[in-house]
Amino acid sequence: MIKIGLTGVIGSGKAEVARILALLGATVIFADKISREIYEPGDPGHQAVVETFGEDVLDEDERIDRAALAAIVFSDDSQRRRLEQAVWPVMARVVEERMQEADAEDAPAAVLEAAVLFEAGWDSLVDEVWAVTTPEATSIDRVRRRDGLTAEQVRARMAAQLSAEEKASRADRVIANDGTLDDLRVAVEHIWTEMTGQTP
Repeated sequence: MIKIGLTGVIGSGKAEVARILALLGATVIFADKISREIYEPGDPGHQAVVETFGEDVLDEDERIDRAALAAIVFSDDSQRRRLEQAVWPVMARVVEERMQEADAEDAPAAVLEAAVLFEAGWDSLVDEVWAVTTPEATSIDRVRRRDGLTAEQVRARMAAQLSAEEKASRADRVIANDGTLDDLRVAVEHIWTEMTGQTP
């Protein structure tokens, strides 16, 4: 089984590439989904966040108030680093478990979709890294419409991660998402066939 790390800045189109890979037969592991799962009360990520930031980041149901937490960590780099140090190791353990499950199920590939793949050191968990790139203005517009954020809020989140250029320079393969969805699908299918020998 091939282990692929899929990264790019927010709004670059990683999720669409992941969707295409899933249709081709890959098992896709979404880091954002894992972060939500481990924040549930009783889970190790929930405990790590409360130990780090206190109960002020909990809502009335004792769940992590993600908006309150985001307001803290995206306005202060030192706070963001505290969060990362608390939850990234927990997430890495879950990722490894999911990859082992995919291997046991004879999946041709396991794909870890993560904007912070390099920042978290999760590139060490995969065989190769693919970076998705798209014009910055397109990324900002996508995230604004998807998440209801201002352009300034989107840029703040981008600034908290490695730049698109840095991710691309460190990746094994770069997928330029600057055309149509059909163009993107063809590019991904080409790489998939090259890697696995399987044709769509």
